[in-house]
Amino acid sequence: MPEIPTLDIAPPAGPARTILLLQGLMGPFFQRIGQALRHEGYRVFKVNFNGGDRLYWRLPGGIDFTGKMADWPATLQTILVERGVTDVLLFGDCRPLHRAAIAVCARLHIPVHVFEEGYLRPDWVTLELGGVNGHSSLPRDPDYYRDQAARLSPAPPHHVVPSSFRTRALQGVAYNTADLLTRWRFPHWDNYRPWHPLTEGVGWLRKLSRRTAASVRTEQTLSLLMNSGTPYMLFPLQLDADAQVRLHSSFSSMADAIRHVIASFAGNAPGEVSLIIKEHPLDNGVRDWRSEVAMQAAAHGVGERVHYLERGDIALLVEAAEGLVTINSTTGTLALACGVPVITLGQAVYDIRDITFQGTLDAFWSNPGRPDEPTFDAYRRVLIERCLIAGGFFSEPAIDKLVAGAIARLKAHSPIHFAEGSRAAQANRQALLVERSRDRRPSPGLVRSHGPTA
Repeated sequence: MPEIPTLDIAPPAGPARTILLLQGLMGPFFQRIGQALRHEGYRVFKVNFNGGDRLYWRLPGGIDFTGKMADWPATLQTILVERGVTDVLLFGDCRPLHRAAIAVCARLHIPVHVFEEGYLRPDWVTLELGGVNGHSSLPRDPDYYRDQAARLSPAPPHHVVPSSFRTRALQGVAYNTADLLTRWRFPHWDNYRPWHPLTEGVGWLRKLSRRTAASVRTEQTLSLLMNSGTPYMLFPLQLDADAQVRLHSSFSSMADAIRHVIASFAGNAPGEVSLIIKEHPLDNGVRDWRSEVAMQAAAHGVGERVHYLERGDIALLVEAAEGLVTINSTTGTLALACGVPVITLGQAVYDIRDITFQGTLDAFWSNPGRPDEPTFDAYRRVLIERCLIAGGFFSEPAIDKLVAGAIARLKAHSPIHFAEGSRAAQANRQALLVERSRDRRPSPGLVRSHGPTA
């Protein structure tokens, strides 16, 4: 891979900005925000990495990247320099192409605005500068949120926006179909998912064909639990292909997490407590999680106390739970808003002292404590001010609201100030590295091991 030099690109004087969009969520959101940016007078370009990207970009300024991953950083640098790009927008910062892009932009002092599913649920979308979730710059100090929230006015009223699972599914099918039919155009494209699109398609068909039976099983299990009054802990599954699991936790897969949680529950939870494991609503049906859970529960002798739900309203399940176990799902913030104790098993932006349980999973089952409500309210208020936008992706009213909020947030940001701050920060880092290379003495308090002592 060619070396990328450190360059300074001065944004144009005045309000003119050039926006480059990389990959968005499957669907029309990036095209809609591209239209809005163009209407505001911005120059807009969009890189397409596969036929699905092209399907949902029908505006001028489309650029097809058909090369190999090793070619991408140098190609992106050329695009950024030749087109005078001042800002980059993308959805999700864990995709390999996006991680490489963020590194290139850091060298060029170009801000990267990252969209992601909202840190708060429902009806919020995250837009954060530089990275989200495990790459977020949000502090983990509760005092920061208490102090900042005290300086802010009350949050504006928040209204529910419609969202359609059918719309999301149809957009996904259209995107994947366009991808498969244009592989000749994008021969090196790799979606980095564990399954071939055809395998996922078969899984979805299988899941849809069993939907009625899954609903019956869910109703029976819930009726049994509610009638008995059995207290329960809730473990909502994340998607097996979720990069937040693979990159921001010690688990290699959801199967690994299921084994860990059930083993801990079996060895430490009070005998009267049950465990509900809830399937993710967008699980593709490739893995039979119901059988996996039943097998693990039986192996640990808790088959009668571990229950698997394929369907059901997660909000209602959360409200009645004694506690919630998650890797780093945003369902955690849904639980915290209800005053339900939460433990995270991976890196999560809301894993903060006074908000989440800070002990071990083994201890959580019997003494989960309670989140501090004022601290969580302060955290929520700061998030809304700093990196959340009201809206959603899967209905016209939701996208309208999201686009308007995103445009307002982007207009308030100055790439000139960002570049100045980025250059200053890079100079400070470089000076620190030089200083450390000259002084190789151990830092105060640092003990270096020189092997075993007698």
